[in-house]
Amino acid sequence: MTHHLVEQSVTTSPLLFGSANAAKLAAQWHHIAMPAHRSPFRGWKVVNAGIVIQFIQSALIMQAMGSYLVVLERQFGWSKSVLSAAFSVNRFESALLGPLQGWLLDRYGPKRIARIGSFFLIAGFVWFSRIQSLWEFFASFLLIAIGAGLSGFLTVTVAIVRWFERRRARALATGSLGFAAGGLAVPIVVWSMNANGWRTTASVSGVVAGIAVYFFARYLDGYPADYGQIVDGIPPEDTAETPAAEGLTSVDFTAKEAIRTRAFWMISLGHMSALFVVGAVMAHLALFLTSERGYSLQQASYVCAALPIMQIVGMTIGGALGDKVNKRLIASVAMFGHAGGILVLAFTQRGWMIGVFVVLHGLAWGARGPLMQALRADYFGASSFGFIMGLSSLIVMLGTVFGPIIAGVLADMTGSYRLGFVVLAVLAALGMAFFVLATPPDPPNRDLAPSIN
Repeated sequence: MTHHLVEQSVTTSPLLFGSANAAKLAAQWHHIAMPAHRSPFRGWKVVNAGIVIQFIQSALIMQAMGSYLVVLERQFGWSKSVLSAAFSVNRFESALLGPLQGWLLDRYGPKRIARIGSFFLIAGFVWFSRIQSLWEFFASFLLIAIGAGLSGFLTVTVAIVRWFERRRARALATGSLGFAAGGLAVPIVVWSMNANGWRTTASVSGVVAGIAVYFFARYLDGYPADYGQIVDGIPPEDTAETPAAEGLTSVDFTAKEAIRTRAFWMISLGHMSALFVVGAVMAHLALFLTSERGYSLQQASYVCAALPIMQIVGMTIGGALGDKVNKRLIASVAMFGHAGGILVLAFTQRGWMIGVFVVLHGLAWGARGPLMQALRADYFGASSFGFIMGLSSLIVMLGTVFGPIIAGVLADMTGSYRLGFVVLAVLAALGMAFFVLATPPDPPNRDLAPSIN
């Protein structure tokens, strides 16, 4: 199969179309001219760097934010609606940033973009640690969101996709272990908030996160051909022994070609449906447990830490099966886990019911999450993957924007999270239909495309 490289997004402009193909041809010639070295396959170093970066972001930012919201509610008296709005507005900002970030990743590479994000992380957290008003909270949280977006999920994913095809699901699932494992550190963050104060914890978290991201970003750049290696690290004569995923393309779609396919929209809508639940749980689980179930913040942090354990189990299952079993089937089954989990949470009366929620939602999240990116890369190739993912984020992030808002607003209106959680369960269940319909697209028809000289 033709080696895929992540280069700048290909559009209908003859100049851009020609330059992207020239870059790919140059990389292919480089591979032909320089036989693969026998050094260890570098793709796994990229994956390991992704694990570390996503662990840090998850532990100090994404999974810890729910605990910060509990403290802010107690100190400033801000409502759940306001707190969830801040979380959602910043996820919306990340969605708007997505297309530009994807284009920048394809053009300038993940290392540069991640390092820019590291400075936003430091600035945002230092400001957040000093807030005294609601507008400062929104503004500082905006800087944190920009930093986390530029240096996090999309950037790491683009870097990994460059190095893997037939082992793509396994590589992406392995890279995502960092995000899941970061949740295990939430009790430590809460302990620091209780022992040292949330402001000190926030400022130190920002500096640590920024420095670590800047350092590990060094491993994110490069293509297999740059190191005299091949995709997946599998010799061509051995590829026949490795099964190809459904829809694994040998043609790189441009972003314009991708958005014309049904698969682009169905994957995006299915992904969005799952994030209604994921976003609401990240923003409100600690608030729900402390305000409705009588848990202390430290006790709630243990529940939040249990979720990643099941998420890791789910990633192990998804990574092992994703390159062998139909990815759409796995994603469809996972949607029942999201819907069933939050439905159980809505009617929780006993501690064991919270355990059932943790198992269902955690397994679903872990098994489904990495497959979203693997599906897109399988269907559309890697050359314009960053831009395609960025465009998809405009749809996907509606889940993390409106999921927390639905839960927060309905909780304030009714005095309970139950109705909001039921609504989110229904929205998540609809995602199964989207994945069933996300069949592989036909190769783009380029009969009328301008000739390349």
